[in-house]
Amino acid sequence: MKYQPEPTSLNQARAAFQKIWGYDDFRPPQGEIVGSLLAGKDTIIIMPTGGGKSICFQLPALLQTGLTLVVSPLVALMENQVQELRDRNLPASLLHSQLPTAQRRQTMQSLQQNKLRLLYLSPETLLSKPVWKIISQPHIQINGLILDEAHCLVQWGDTFRPAYRRLGTVRSALLKGKPANSKIAIAAFTATANPEAQQTIKNVLQLQKPEAFLLSPYRSNLHLQVQTVWTPRGRKQQLLNFIKARPKQAGLVYVRTRKDSESLADLLEAAGYETAAYHAGLSPESRRKIETAWLNNELKFVTCTSAFGMGINKPDVRWVVHFQAPLLLSEYIQEIGRGGRDGKSAIALTLISEPTGFLYPEDKQRKEFFQDKLRSQYREAQQLAKKLPVKGDIEALAREFPESDLALSILHTSGQLTWRDPFNYAIDKSPQQKAEKSNFTAAEEMAKYLKHRECRWQFLLQAFGFAKEAKSMRCGHCDNCR
Repeated sequence: MKYQPEPTSLNQARAAFQKIWGYDDFRPPQGEIVGSLLAGKDTIIIMPTGGGKSICFQLPALLQTGLTLVVSPLVALMENQVQELRDRNLPASLLHSQLPTAQRRQTMQSLQQNKLRLLYLSPETLLSKPVWKIISQPHIQINGLILDEAHCLVQWGDTFRPAYRRLGTVRSALLKGKPANSKIAIAAFTATANPEAQQTIKNVLQLQKPEAFLLSPYRSNLHLQVQTVWTPRGRKQQLLNFIKARPKQAGLVYVRTRKDSESLADLLEAAGYETAAYHAGLSPESRRKIETAWLNNELKFVTCTSAFGMGINKPDVRWVVHFQAPLLLSEYIQEIGRGGRDGKSAIALTLISEPTGFLYPEDKQRKEFFQDKLRSQYREAQQLAKKLPVKGDIEALAREFPESDLALSILHTSGQLTWRDPFNYAIDKSPQQKAEKSNFTAAEEMAKYLKHRECRWQFLLQAFGFAKEAKSMRCGHCDNCR
């Protein structure tokens, strides 16, 4: 299909939407979001999982001449979206470290020749030398930078994926090499961000007067339950009973570590259930195979870490069990959001060990392990900061201090560092400690939710900044309301 130049109206966008995707009209607020992006405005969008977020940035990208960069956290997520676009013969591609050389070369060539409308990549790939060299060239027109699953910037930006913290200077650095009137709009999309996380996203990305579209995470068909278990054996038994009662239904079992996913999958297989352990340590081929088997109902459920599910759309998931509770509420909302996307009833069950931790200390120990790890990362970053040059180039620094990228990211979070561009930093050595605190607060919030005695949805709405809706909320279908 041919691409028109910039559409002048939302009607043209609607016509393209019908032609490409076959839908009659946008669901609110899709039309408004498309309009905002077509007008080149910075935008922050919080919509529940399954709300049709990706179309909101794919459509404007396809209707404009030039390129839209989509920064995405997971290879599986990129591959699913790009495959769907390619199936419709649309000029989209992706770059990630696991691509075969020939495919990578071909994408780089299409990029150089301005043949793409959408390019999906991770923050690390976006900031890699070969890619940056091409997209910085004056003849490469860039319309937008989309941050998909923007909560990852907050959840992972300090201690796991430090490249996220450098994204705020991408726009200004790219515009330096572009023709005079060039504009690059930035949009952040996520299903979960409380007011504090929204502020972090706006600050880190340096959004300019962003339009905000904030939709409540409430889903009336999602039934929330939390169940206390008193022994490791009791936990396994509860899970087996729950699965046994739902033989034909599709579901997901979430655990927190790779090791847990493998040992629990073994246990379930020994009990006669067909499942698979899914985590970030598997090869891309193994991951695709498990995803496809689950999507095609060859596997009724997957035993997985948080690496599974982002961007994988299966409408008929009837249950999501957290065999172990997530550490953060934002992870919890993401993961339960995989259930009941078809609007029919779905159960989200979380198993927790007894609250004192005397009889069954596992959950308490897991939480303490996470917090100790976080504390030591902050301590090490602060110590390393004393040795780092006050100004510098990240690549030269990495050769001398291999752990420096994490340290710089933590310093940025705690307000002690500014990125002058994506590759050069400046440290202010006065001690500030904002970041560490916010991560611990987030973990405490999850603990409060699990102990909550009133409506669970009310708690979640309050936590995610929907105080007005929370006031009158009694869902009537969570374990506490019932």
